[in-house]
Parts: sequence; C-alpha cells; structure tokens
Amino acid sequence: MSPATAYQHSHDNIQSLIDIAKVHDVAYTTNIHERTAKSITKHSLAAPEEIPLVVFTPESTEKTAILLKECNARRISVTSFSGGTSFGGALTATRGGVCISFEKMKDIIALHEDDMDVVVQPGLGWVELNAQLREKGLFFPVDPAPGASIGGMIAMSCSGTNAYRYGTMKEWVISLVVVLADGSIIKTHHRPRKSAAGYDLTHLMIGSEGTLGLVTEVVLRLTTLPKNLHVGMAIFDSFQQGVDAVIAFQKYGHKLEMLELADGPQIHAINRSKLAQLHLEEKPTLFMKFAGASLQAVNDQIKSVKQICSATKAIRLEVTNTSERIDAIWGARKCIGHALVAMKQEPTDVFLHTDCAVPISNLAALVKGTQKLIKDSNTSTSKKWFCANVGHVGDGNVHSSVIVPIEDKEKAEKTLREVARLALRLEGTVTGEHGVGLKLRDALIEEVGISGVNAMRRIKASLDEHSILNPDKIFTSGEANKMKAKL
Repeated sequence: MSPATAYQHSHDNIQSLIDIAKVHDVAYTTNIHERTAKSITKHSLAAPEEIPLVVFTPESTEKTAILLKECNARRISVTSFSGGTSFGGALTATRGGVCISFEKMKDIIALHEDDMDVVVQPGLGWVELNAQLREKGLFFPVDPAPGASIGGMIAMSCSGTNAYRYGTMKEWVISLVVVLADGSIIKTHHRPRKSAAGYDLTHLMIGSEGTLGLVTEVVLRLTTLPKNLHVGMAIFDSFQQGVDAVIAFQKYGHKLEMLELADGPQIHAINRSKLAQLHLEEKPTLFMKFAGASLQAVNDQIKSVKQICSATKAIRLEVTNTSERIDAIWGARKCIGHALVAMKQEPTDVFLHTDCAVPISNLAALVKGTQKLIKDSNTSTSKKWFCANVGHVGDGNVHSSVIVPIEDKEKAEKTLREVARLALRLEGTVTGEHGVGLKLRDALIEEVGISGVNAMRRIKASLDEHSILNPDKIFTSGEANKMKAKL
C-alpha cells in the first residue's frame, strides 16, 4: 500500500471520531454482533476480520457529512450499509474502518402525486415504499430482493423481474443528494424529468457501489399500478424454444409486464424445496405477466402470445387472472432464490452464482455453455455439483447458480470465471445487476479494457482523494491512488 492509501485506524483516531459523533448526537455501536452484521451477510460473505471497528447511524445528510469530513481528515476507511442484500463482497470492510448505516434514514420526505415522483431517504425499502404508495394508485417498479433498500439499489444499479417492462434503477432516479468523501454535499439536479445542465452526476453515482459518495436523499420517478393483471406460464422442451418465443414477442411489438425463463434444474429445485403452492413439470418454463389500460388490450396481447407460444412448440400454456392462481404461479418464480438453498446436500455446501447478461439471441448459448462448463469441471469430484439457470430473459440477464461441496469452492469459482468469459465472447457483460464488488475486478478489466478501468480510477481519485470510500471495490485502493498521483 502506498503512503497515500495508508489508513489511520489507530485506537486514538477511532476514539476521537466517536467523541465527535457524541458531540453531534450521532448514534454508534461497537458491539461485535452489530459490526459483523453490517459486513458479513448470507448474500455477501467476508473473512471474520473484515468488519468495521464501529458502526454509526446518522439521521440526516448533515450528520453524514460531519462523519465523512472527519473520516477523510483522519484517513479512516468507510463502508456503508442500507438493506444488506448485495452480492460479491460489496459490503466487506476490507480495511476495517467504520460503517455508516442508513437504518435510521428511511422516511418518505415528500410525495408529489401530480408529478408522479417521491423524495425518500436511502434506508427506505422498496417493498415498504410501495406499501405506502399503493393507496394512491402509484408504485415504484424496480424490484430486486425484498429486503433491498433504495440507497443500496442506487449503489449497485439494481433491477429485478420488472426490468423488462420498466427498465433498471437508472431509469427511475431523477436526482440525488450525495455526500462526498471530504464531507461536501452536492445535489445533482432538482425534480424535472429531464435536464441538460452540466455533467450527469446523477447517473455517475448510480452503480458506483459506494465508492464515489454516499447518497442521503433521492428523487424517484413513479408510475401507476398495473391494471387488468394476468399471469401465465409456458413450458418448453428446450431453453432455446423459450428464448425463441421471447424474441418473437419483441418482433411483434409486445411489451409484457414480466418475462422470466427458468431451466429444468431450476424447476426441480422449486419442486424439491416445496416452497411453491404447485408442482411444476421439470422443463424450461417461461413465467409471464400481462397488464394494460383495458381488458380488451390485455386479451388481445394474450391471444397473440398464445399463438407465438404454439408456433415455438410450447408443450403447455396457462394464463389466469384469478388471484389464487396468480399467487401460486408467481410465487413459484419468486421462491427461486430460497429454493436453490434447498439443493444443498450438506450444511457446509457453498452457493455460488453469476449474473451475466448477453444480447437476447445469445442467451440460450450462454446457458448451454454454462451447463457444459459446470459438467466438465465436475467430472473429477466425488460429489455432484448442482447447476441451475434463471433468466430475466426480456433483457438477456441470466443468473447461473451452482451448489458445490466446500472442498470444491475454489474450483467452482474458477469455473464461474470461465462463465463470465463466455458471456464476454457472446458480446455480453460479466454483471447485469449485482455489480463488480470484490469478485469481478479482474473480469471488469477483461470487459472494458485497462483504458476503461483507468478512466474509472481517475474519476475515483478526483472525488475521493484518499480512497476512503468502500476501498478495494471495483479496483483496489492502491491502484486508484496511482492514478491520483498522475493527475
């Protein structure tokens, strides 16, 4: 580590920061369990020593700014915490330091119904937000894991099952209030839906994984609740047939609410877990949602989709608008994450995953190639690996998951790196919605090239001179400071 990145985490430095927090009435904890929970979760694992030394829970932008200013002056590294659902080691406190948790900043500040936007704090969960918006006939459509909060969703540029119809987080953030590493407070824009005023700082922050600044206030776009909701599922003999159906939907101009394609092993995991209300045929299954302003428009779309599914050789197709059946079908799709855990043969088995994205026409090739890579890697092991795939097929994003014995973890991780390289050869990306974190730093270089990563390093060095914010994510802190020295 170069002198410029030598973090100063002495007892005296941390204690002086705690004393300042007390003066400004900022709550904190040094409890080992609280500290561990902010860095090591079931989604984002870390070594036991990679936890913050203290957790602060500010209640305002101003108090967050005080903490960052003092951390910057003392060269104390900072991680942040919102909902704790991110992957890839994004929460890991690699350098110790402190954590700023936004668990006390979870209010709706203002709702503008006529403008269809809402101003919120970063600790508010999207599920809780939608619960409060429902009575107004409005909703916020970005839907990652149920426990995700707005601040983390912005940091990771997340999406979810609604992304095919509504887009990702990038499309639903209007403006931000951000505290920079030195404690400066910036507001990226006001509330208009469009702006050409200077650099687009809003979207620079989205997906920066907490490395450029901490978001403390957000203006989000809203839309109306879907009307005339129907849910369907189509079963195919091959994953390619499901992809062909989706391509045909798009060519005919159909924009369904959701399109999710699971392979046969994924359906097997659902059945084995018994988490769903129904037992499914263990073949590639396309889950669909339909909605529209009029029932006639929805029925016309369903009719066309049925014709396309028949032409692409769907074995079976069901579409329903009864609430019980909707809950059963969509519940099967939404339980997938927990169902995969049920595939562990031993408690020590490890769950690993990728979230590559490719052009839709290459999606089946990615899944087929992934299955082959896993099969070829598993030949010399004593225990069989389990591999399943589910795709946000409408935008070409696929989650490939593998359950392996703990002794095969390193080998499986190498195999998944080959899956990422396969995605790049198929003109895709190594991460569609989970971010780079610690796990994909090398893959990022392969995707955008050293010149692209160096450009990111220069941005990091200009906004965070001492690399205190979420160090080692996306690229290492030492590398960022090498760039700073060249500026």
